[in-house]
Amino acid sequence: MRPSPKLTVLALACLLTACASKRGTPDNEPTIQSLAHREITVEKDQAIHTNEAQAIEAYRQFLAGAPNAAQRAEALRRIGDLEMDRADSASADPAATGAPDYRAAIARYQDYLKAYPADPNNDRVLYQLARAQEQSGDLDAALKTLTLLVRDFPATAVSDEAQFRRGELLFTARDYAQAEKAYAAVLSAGPGSPYHDRALYMQGWSQFKQGRLDDALQAFFGVLDLKLANVLDDDSLDASEGLTRADRELVEDTFRVTSLSLANLQGAEAIPALINTPLRRAYAFRVYEQLGELYIKQDRPKDAADTFTLFAQREPFDAQAPVLQARVIDIYERGGFANLALAAKKDYAARYGRHSAFRNAKPQAWARAQPLLKTHLAELARHHHAQAQQSKRSADYQEAVHWYREYLASFPADPQAAQNNFLLAELLFEDARFAEASIEYEKAAYDYPPHDKSADAGYAALLSHAQEQKKADAGQLPALQQASVASALRFARAFPADSRAGPVLTDAAEKLYALHDGDQAASVAQQVLDLQPPAAEAQRRVAWTVLAHTAFERGAFDVSENAYGEVLKLTAAKAPGRQELIERQAASVYKQGEQARSAGQLREAVAHFARVAEVAPQSAVRATAQYDAAAALIALKDWDAATRTLEDFRQRYPNNPLQADVSPKLAVAYIEQGQWGSAAGELERLATTSKDPKVARDALWQAAEYHEKVGARGPAAKAYERHLALTLAQRPTPLEPAIEARARLAHLAGQDGNTARELALMKDILQADQNGGAARTDRTRYLGATAALALAEPVAQAYRKVALVEPLQKQLKLKKARMEEGLKAYAVAADYGVADVSTAATFHIAALYRDFGKALMGSERPRKLSKVELEQYNVMLEEQAFPFEEKASELHEVNARRAAAGIYDEWVKRSFAALRELQPVRYGKNERSEGVVDAIR
Repeated sequence: MRPSPKLTVLALACLLTACASKRGTPDNEPTIQSLAHREITVEKDQAIHTNEAQAIEAYRQFLAGAPNAAQRAEALRRIGDLEMDRADSASADPAATGAPDYRAAIARYQDYLKAYPADPNNDRVLYQLARAQEQSGDLDAALKTLTLLVRDFPATAVSDEAQFRRGELLFTARDYAQAEKAYAAVLSAGPGSPYHDRALYMQGWSQFKQGRLDDALQAFFGVLDLKLANVLDDDSLDASEGLTRADRELVEDTFRVTSLSLANLQGAEAIPALINTPLRRAYAFRVYEQLGELYIKQDRPKDAADTFTLFAQREPFDAQAPVLQARVIDIYERGGFANLALAAKKDYAARYGRHSAFRNAKPQAWARAQPLLKTHLAELARHHHAQAQQSKRSADYQEAVHWYREYLASFPADPQAAQNNFLLAELLFEDARFAEASIEYEKAAYDYPPHDKSADAGYAALLSHAQEQKKADAGQLPALQQASVASALRFARAFPADSRAGPVLTDAAEKLYALHDGDQAASVAQQVLDLQPPAAEAQRRVAWTVLAHTAFERGAFDVSENAYGEVLKLTAAKAPGRQELIERQAASVYKQGEQARSAGQLREAVAHFARVAEVAPQSAVRATAQYDAAAALIALKDWDAATRTLEDFRQRYPNNPLQADVSPKLAVAYIEQGQWGSAAGELERLATTSKDPKVARDALWQAAEYHEKVGARGPAAKAYERHLALTLAQRPTPLEPAIEARARLAHLAGQDGNTARELALMKDILQADQNGGAARTDRTRYLGATAALALAEPVAQAYRKVALVEPLQKQLKLKKARMEEGLKAYAVAADYGVADVSTAATFHIAALYRDFGKALMGSERPRKLSKVELEQYNVMLEEQAFPFEEKASELHEVNARRAAAGIYDEWVKRSFAALRELQPVRYGKNERSEGVVDAIR
C-alpha cells in the first residue's frame, strides 16, 4: 500500500528536523549538521568459545529432544566425528598422560552403522571407524573394517588409502600374499594415486618376503624409475639430489633391498638384464655401487671388486665408471692384494689417461678422475724405478721411464712435476742415456718454479753433457760443446750464488745483476755488447736484458723501452719468458705516460698511453693505459675523444675490473655534451653494477631526472621504481627518499592519465608519512598532505554523484554518508597544517556543505502534494538547507581571514568568490585590495 503524501511529508520532515537539530539538545538526536563532528565507535564482538565435549553434549540433547528429526543420522555421525577429534586432540597434546581413548568414537560409529546400514555414505563412516580401531591398537578389527569398506564401496574416494592401509596391516601380520594383492589394488588406480609409489615399494617387499626375488626386483626398479626420473643427469654423483627428504629415504631403502635381492640371486651378473632403459642406465652406477657396498659389509671384498669392475667394463663411458674403478684399487690395497692393485692401477691409467677414449666421451668426468690418475702414475713410476734399481734390467728401466713420461705429459704443471722430472733424469743417467738425461735435467732445473732440486738438476745436466762428449766423435763434438756452454751459461744465470757455478761462469754481467749491483751490471753488459767479434747470442740477450731491467728500475723508461725491444729481437717467438719481456716493454711505454701526466703534460701522456697498443697490443697493461688515456682526456675536457676512448674500452675489455668506473666517467662526458638520454643510460648501468646502495640510488634518481628532461616518461618511471625498490630495501628505510620517489612516480602516472596508479601511489605516500614517526620531515608532511588532498577528490566525486531523488529517504541517507566520508577525507589533508593544502581542503569542505544545502533545495519533491503542502515543504527545505549554507560561509571566511597572514593562493581567492555569492552585501563590493584586508579583520 503506497503511503499517503501527507505521511511521506511528515516522515521526511521528521528526518530533516532530526538532521538540523544541534548536538547537545535535550533529546540528543543526531542531525545532518553534526556530520562534520561525528565519531563512530565499533565495539569488538566477543569470541565464542566451545570444545568437542560441549558440541557432543549439544548433539545428544538434540537426539533426545528430536527422535524423529530428519537430521538425526547426521547428528549421530557428527558425535562419532567429534569423539574422534577429541581422541586425536588428546593424542596430539604433549601434556596429556596415558593413551588416547578411541573407544567412544568406535562405539558411536558402530551405532551409526547399526542404525543406518544402507546409508550410501557409509564408506566415510567405515573409514573413520577403521582409523579409530587402528589408533586404538585393534589392528584385526581395523583390517576387517577396511576389507568391508573396499568390498562394499569399491568406488569410494578413499579406496586407494584404504587398500594401502590394508596392505600395511596385512604385511604387519605377515600375510604377504594378501598384502601383495592389496598393494596391487592401489597400483591399479594408476600413478596419479598419492599412495602409488609406496604401494609399489611395499609390493616389492611383499614379493621379497615370499622369496620371489625376480618379481621383487621389478617392483623395486619401478620405484627407482619413478623417483629418479627427473633428478639424475649423466654426471650426477648424488642419486638423491633434488628429492624430498621422504623420497630420498625411500630411494635409499629401495637401493638397500635391491642389493639384498641381487646378492641372493646371481649378484652383479643379474644387474645387466634389469638395466634395460635409458633412465636405468642413468642410475645403474648406484645399483652396482650399493651392491658392492653390501659385499664390503659382508666382508666379501673380491665380490665387491668384481661388482665395481663389471660396471666399468659394461659401461666404460659412464661418468661414474672411474669412481667404481678407483674403489677396486682401494679394495685390493686394503686387502693386501698388491699385484691385483698394481694391475688395477695400470688399467685405470689406460682407461682414463690423456689419450683415452673416455677423455673425449666424458670430459668433465675425465677431469674428476685426474687427481687419482696422477697418484697412480706416480706410484707406478716409483714402483718400477725401485724394481729397475734392484734388477738393473733395461726392460725395467724402460717401464719406469714410460710411467714417468706419462706422468709428466699428463700433469706438467703439478707441484710434484719438477721432482718427478728430476727422478726421470736420474733414471736415464743410471741407464747411461746421457743425451736424454741432460734434456730432462735441464727441464727439471729451468722449466719449473724454483724447487729444492733446481740447482742439482742444472749441475747434473752439465755432468750429462760431459759424459756425452766423452762418447762422441769429432764431428759431433762442437755441437755438444755449444750445448754444454749454453747449459753452463744458463746455469750461471739461474744459480749465480751456487758454489759450483764458478768454473763455468763467463757472463759477469748476469752475475752482477743477480747480485743487484745495477750500475756495475749495466756497465759490464754494455762491454759485452761492444765485444768484437760479437758475443754469443745468448750472452748479448742477457746483456740487453740487464740494460733494460736496470734502466726500468731507475726510471729511465725511454731507455728501457729500447733495450727491451733489442731483447725481444734476440728472443724466439715461442721462447719461455717472451711474453714477460713484452709486458715489460709495454710497461716502459706506460710509465712514460705516467711521467708526462705527473708533469702536467696531459697531451703527451695521452700519446704515450695510446702507444702501448702499438708497441704491445696483447699486453696486460694495454687496458689500463687506454683507461688512463680516457681519464686524461676528461681532465683536458676533450669530451668527444674521451667518449670514444671509453666506449672502445667497454667493448674491448668487458671483464676488466676498471669497467666499474667507466659508467661514471661516460656519464660526465655525456652530460657535458648535453646527451641526456645517454647520460641516463650510463647512470642506470652504474646503479646496476655498483655495490654501494647509496651510489646506486643517487645514480637512478639522476638518471630519472635526465629521462624526464628529454620527455621519456616511461624510462623515467622505471628508474624511479628501481630507486624506490633500493630505498625500501635499505634498513632502516629512509622515509623522505621513499616518499619523494613515490611522489615523482605519481606525477608521471598523472601525466600518462593513469589515475588508478596515481591514486594508489598517493595512498602509499599518505600511509608512509603517517607511519613515519620521528623520521617525518617538513617535506614528507607536505607530500603527505598533498596526497591526502588528492585522495579526497574521488571521495568527493562519489558524493556528488548521489542525486536526491525518489526514494528520497534512501538517497538522502546515502548522500549524508558520502558527504561524511568526503569531510573526513578533506579533514585528513587539512589537519596536516600545510598552508596551500589547508586552504584547498578548507575550500572543498565548505563546498561540500554548500553543495549539500543546494542539493536539499534541488531535491525531487514528493508527488501529489497540494499547493499548500508544497509551499510548506519548500519552506521546510529552506530551513534545513540554511545551516549548511551558514557552515559553508563560516569555512570560506576561515580561508578569507588567511589573507591577513599573507596567504592568498588560488583557494583563498576562490573562497572570496564563493563569499561574494553567499554574502553579497558584505563581499559583493568591488573594493580595493587594502579594503579586503580590512573586511577580513
